Amino acid sequence: MVYQKWLTGALLAIANALIPLSLIVFATGFFPYKPFLPGLAQYEDLAFGPPPEGPFDKIVFMVIDALRSDFVYSGDSGFQFTQQLIRDGKAIPFTANARSPTVTMPKIKSITTGSVPSFVDLILNIDEGDKSSSLAAQDTWLAQLKSKDIGKLVMYGDDTWLKLFPDTFDRADGTSSFFVADFTEVDHNVTRNIPAELDNDDWGLMVLHYLGLDHIGHKSGPRSVNMVPKQKEMDGIIRDIYGALETKEHLQSTLFVVCGDHGMNDAGNHGASSPGETSPALLFMSPGMASLGISHASPTEPHGEFAYYGEVEQSDIAPTIAGLMGFPVSKNNLGAFIPEFLPFWFSSEDQVQILMRNARQILQIVTATFGAELFDPRSTIDPCALEGTTVNALACEWRRLDAQAAMVAKGELASLAWVASTIAWLRESQSLMSSMASNYNMLRLYLGTGLALTAACLTLSAVYVAPGQPSEAGFLSMLLVTVPYGLMMFASSFVEEEHHFWYWASTLWLAYLGSREIRRSHRTWSLLWPVAGLAILRLLRAWNQTGQKFAGAPDIVKTFIVPQPVLLWVPVIAMYSATAMGIFNNLDVLPPFLRATFAVATMFSALAFKLRFTAEDAPELEMGMADLVRSIYEVSLPANARFTFGLLGVGALLGVYQSLVGNPRGARYSARLFHSLYAMLAMTQSRATNIPILLLSAFLLRHLQSLHMSGHHITITCILLQFVTFFAYGGTNAVSSVDLSSAYNGIDGFNVGAVGVLTFLSNWAGPVFWTTGTNILLVERFRRGDRGVLLKHIMLATLFTTISVAFVMAACTALRTHLFIWTVFSPKYLYCVAWSLGQHLVVNVALGSVLFWLGTCKSD
Repeated sequence: MVYQKWLTGALLAIANALIPLSLIVFATGFFPYKPFLPGLAQYEDLAFGPPPEGPFDKIVFMVIDALRSDFVYSGDSGFQFTQQLIRDGKAIPFTANARSPTVTMPKIKSITTGSVPSFVDLILNIDEGDKSSSLAAQDTWLAQLKSKDIGKLVMYGDDTWLKLFPDTFDRADGTSSFFVADFTEVDHNVTRNIPAELDNDDWGLMVLHYLGLDHIGHKSGPRSVNMVPKQKEMDGIIRDIYGALETKEHLQSTLFVVCGDHGMNDAGNHGASSPGETSPALLFMSPGMASLGISHASPTEPHGEFAYYGEVEQSDIAPTIAGLMGFPVSKNNLGAFIPEFLPFWFSSEDQVQILMRNARQILQIVTATFGAELFDPRSTIDPCALEGTTVNALACEWRRLDAQAAMVAKGELASLAWVASTIAWLRESQSLMSSMASNYNMLRLYLGTGLALTAACLTLSAVYVAPGQPSEAGFLSMLLVTVPYGLMMFASSFVEEEHHFWYWASTLWLAYLGSREIRRSHRTWSLLWPVAGLAILRLLRAWNQTGQKFAGAPDIVKTFIVPQPVLLWVPVIAMYSATAMGIFNNLDVLPPFLRATFAVATMFSALAFKLRFTAEDAPELEMGMADLVRSIYEVSLPANARFTFGLLGVGALLGVYQSLVGNPRGARYSARLFHSLYAMLAMTQSRATNIPILLLSAFLLRHLQSLHMSGHHITITCILLQFVTFFAYGGTNAVSSVDLSSAYNGIDGFNVGAVGVLTFLSNWAGPVFWTTGTNILLVERFRRGDRGVLLKHIMLATLFTTISVAFVMAACTALRTHLFIWTVFSPKYLYCVAWSLGQHLVVNVALGSVLFWLGTCKSD
């Protein structure tokens, strides 16, 4: 028996150690850095003469983070002055297609290099100390401007620019992009530098990157009451800068570009590929734009979802700036010059040059991939006579356009048709190269998947050698959950709508447990709890609409809670009260008066923070209660959060003391005490609208305590309900659903460790709740004589994790050329990492084992 237990533990330890190793090995093969052509592009000699001069000699490049197209162009926009410029033809508007991942660092890379970013930049985007993502050695329009020596380069705003372009700016003042609780100072720190810079004549580029609008979106969504005032603030800054361009002599030939790096979805988040996230606004402004004779109605209606005016690729910004400023297009660019600006050059020769230089630059990338022979007019191979593949068609068209360019430049051939054909060729080349698969390291993909399969085999071995091994029914039940879930990973629609699997699997499982209990008791009234459990599960399913297909569909929060906030605060206050009662009842180490004082103080501090936080985050839900709290309890929000965390920390220390040093019965209460303390923490880290989910979960836990469940019943229930509550909170497999609203509770500035932990607790509040709740069930079963219940629980949980990780890796490997590899399967892999490392290893295994030990350490 001792040998079996030792061997089982060793097998499980090795299997769990292989999980992070397999994930790291696979990730290094799946998310490699894409190669790039080094050095700065130079003008090549063409038969059309010297390259044309650009019409502008300075540039103000203003990024308004998360500037979705409708924020500028719609009827309810706060950009009134900007819309007037559009009507006057002094601002040329577009909607730019921002390819996934729609987060800041990859988008700045796309804007400045004209290339398609690597998905690995999504990971690097969160690490403010990362230097490996620098663009210092790459060809960008900033490097070209510095080489052209048009003046100093200055930057104010998001310090991502300083990380990407070290030692590039002559004057700079960076601000952290991750402190999303700040709507005002983060923008004032940018604006305060503008008046002095507009008076200076020593700079050639001024980059401004505003973050407040993005922060508002993260905190309370695109329809926040703070959104239009922020838009008006940004519009006022545009008015001031444009006014200086009209009145100051040294700014007469200045190009003013305003754009968003990405948009946002209806929840205010971004990172994925929904229309709202991939449709930022893009405007080119200057008094000289009026000479183009292009004007538009503004505001206007979109001709597609968030599609206003002309649609371009975000990568088109780079070659367009290169042409307008008069320097070579960056070597790694995949963008196409925006043809609306060709009339700045009057001669056909200059217009041909602009497009041909852009086309020849992209041709270098195409031929580096497919070979130069097809595209070389001196080659004996005729691509027009070959099979009609995309590459052959591109080569055939290139030869025709290249042969006609000289005649168009001399006026011997009509230019309009040639220009249209060249733009079409650029778009086809852009589309082909942008969709090319990454340079995967197949050996590492196979090795990572093999390590995950090895971990699964070791776990299966542990199942069969364990003392008192799980029953065959328990083992098969876990496989019935795991295998269908794993097979789902091979279909993009199932990955996007994964929540349906967990909702239906949980419904069937709870129905099975309920029918089993009814058969066991033979009592009519025993039907009540199972029915109640299924009813609670139905409410959880309807609380927040999630997934992709029905993301905006009605749900309980939008339909009932938001219009009638009283329906929110009744269950919220009930949950706080019940949790405080749980702390009071289970903190046996203190006398009753001190217990009551501690429980009430903790509840009041946590509830006060939630009321005041909601007043800032979603004032339409707060009902004025925060003013009452402030009259009693006037401290800053970070201090309020830190005080709450401190009380919960004291409670945890008292719980440890109670388990280890207190009287013998103290440990019996510890499992429930730690669960109550965590529930208070989970409420602190949850949006107010999601706190009733914890109340429903508490009722469901009470129902499960009334059932006579075996160890494998507890484990399967734990896994199912962890996923159910994750999706009920509004989670998805898209990066854009990551909730940052509570990531800075108690923090005055960015700290990657603290923010990471708080972000995880915000998004996995429900799953961790079920970890501490499951611990109560495990401890109760242990006290009924099942001494190996924890080992069997970890065994089955590890079996689920290792098999599901292997399935996800196999799906990503098999579907690496799939159209949705970067928008669906890659984000799913990142979520798999979070579930496996964060929820399984850290929470379920490590934290769960500690809590179980503290709850059973004084048992016989």
